[in-house]
Amino acid sequence: MPSITVEPCTFALFGALGDLALRKLFPALYQLDAAGLLHDDTRILALAREPGSEQEHLANIETELHKYVGDKDIDSQVLQRFLARLSYLHVDFLKAEDYVALAERVGSEQRLIAYFATPAAVYGAICENLSRVGLNQHTRVVLEKPIGSDLDSSRKVNDAVAQFFPETRIYRIDHYLGKETVQNLIALRFANSLFETQWNQNYISHVEITVAEKVGIEGRWGYFDKAGQLRDMIQNHLLQLLCLIAMDPPADLSADSIRDEKVKVLKALAPISPEGLTTQVVRGQYIAGHSEGQSVPGYLEEENSNTQSDTETFVALRADIRNWRWAGVPFYLRTGKRMPQKLSQIVIHFKEPSHYIFAPEQRLQISNKLIIRLQPDEGISLRVMTKEQGLDKGMQLRSGPLQLNFSDTYRSARIPDAYERLLLEVMRGNQNLFVRKDEIEAAWKWCDQLIAGWKKSGDAPKPYAAGSWGPMSSIALITRDGRSWYGDI
Repeated sequence: MPSITVEPCTFALFGALGDLALRKLFPALYQLDAAGLLHDDTRILALAREPGSEQEHLANIETELHKYVGDKDIDSQVLQRFLARLSYLHVDFLKAEDYVALAERVGSEQRLIAYFATPAAVYGAICENLSRVGLNQHTRVVLEKPIGSDLDSSRKVNDAVAQFFPETRIYRIDHYLGKETVQNLIALRFANSLFETQWNQNYISHVEITVAEKVGIEGRWGYFDKAGQLRDMIQNHLLQLLCLIAMDPPADLSADSIRDEKVKVLKALAPISPEGLTTQVVRGQYIAGHSEGQSVPGYLEEENSNTQSDTETFVALRADIRNWRWAGVPFYLRTGKRMPQKLSQIVIHFKEPSHYIFAPEQRLQISNKLIIRLQPDEGISLRVMTKEQGLDKGMQLRSGPLQLNFSDTYRSARIPDAYERLLLEVMRGNQNLFVRKDEIEAAWKWCDQLIAGWKKSGDAPKPYAAGSWGPMSSIALITRDGRSWYGDI
C-alpha cells in the first residue's frame, strides 16, 4: 500500500487532445492509478475544442494510452478502472458560456485541479471563465511552460492568472524538477556532510550542465523559431538545475524556503556584458549532417522553415555567481538540438589536492568528479582515484566510479516519469517542485539581457553539423579557461 494519502479531486485537463496530454499526461495519470495513488473518487475530465462524440475522443485517448504506456505494461484491470474515471467535454476555452457545463460536471463537492496544456496566451481567459462560474474557490491551476517569451510577456501571463488565483494555488511546471535524480540533488547535498562541507569555491573548481537533444525540431517550427534554444531550455530547465546545485541550504523543506534560496542564486548571476557575449556565450544553428547513420537536414531546410531565420538551436555559456560560496567558480551551461546523443548531466569538478606526490605524467588525471545523470539512465557516479591492480603496476593511478544506479540499487522495475511525481504533488497540494513567480521573472531578466545583446550585435548563430557537439567556438569557450567538456565523444 502507498505510504501517502491523496485527497479526491476532479482533474480537468485543458487541451486534452494535444501532444503533451496524449504523450505524457494521460500515461502519467494511468501510472498513478496503477500505483494506487489516485483516490477512488478522483475523476478525470478531458477538455478540448474539438467537436465530435465523447465516445470517439475517449477511444482515441485509449489508443494513445496503449501507444505511450506500451501494451505489455498495461494492466487490463487498471485500464478499465482508469477509463471509468475519464469523461470528455467539448469546450471553447474563450467562450464563457461553455464553462457552465463544466461547472455542472465538476459540482461543488470536490477540489478541482485545472491543468493548462494550452498556449500561455489563453491562461488568463481560462482563469477568468473559471471564476465566472464560481470554479476558482477550490481550484489549483497548473501552468505549462513557456510562460511568456520575455520578462514583460511572462508578467502579463502571471498577472492575468493572479487576478483570480493566489500564488499558493498556482503550480508552474518544469518537468525537469520532477526527475528522481533532481530530487536527489537536495538529499545528496544537504543530507551528506561529505558533500555539503565541500560544496563551495574552496573545493570545487567548476561545474558543467549539459542538456543535449538528439532530435531536431520535430515539426514544431512555428513555436521553436519564435522561441529558440535560450528561451526553450536555458531560461527554465538549465537555470533551475543551476539553482539546485548552487543554492544555500534552505531553512527547511517547505516550498517557500527552497524557492527563496533559488531566487537568491538567480539574482546573484553576473550580467553578461556586450564584450562577454563574444567570449562567454556561443550561439549555434545546425546545418545538414548525420544522426544515427542517417542524413538529416539543416535547421533552415526543415519543413515549413524560414530560410532567413537566425534562431539559435544551440547555446553554450559561462555563468558566474556573485556570492561568497561560488566566487571564482564558473558554471558552464550547454544545450542544443541534433547533438550526438540524448544526454542530461551535471558534472561537479573538484579541485586537485594542494600537494602532489605521484608520477608527474599522471598529474592531469588527478581530479574527483561527481556526475549526476538525469537521462538517459538516471544515476549518480563519483569518480575517484585508485591504484591500478597488479604486481607490475607500481603506484600507477586510475580513475574509477563509485556508482549509484537507481533502477539497480532500488530494484525498481521502472523509474517514474517526472510528470507522475509532479501531478501527484499537485494533488497533494505540495509546491516544492514548482516554480514561483519571482523565480520566473529573475530567470527572464537574466536571459533578456542576452537576447537584447544578440539583437544589438546582429551576429548570426555559428553553424554546426547535425550529429556534432556544437560549434567549435563552444569548445574554445571552455578550453580558454584551461578546461574541457566532460565525456564528449
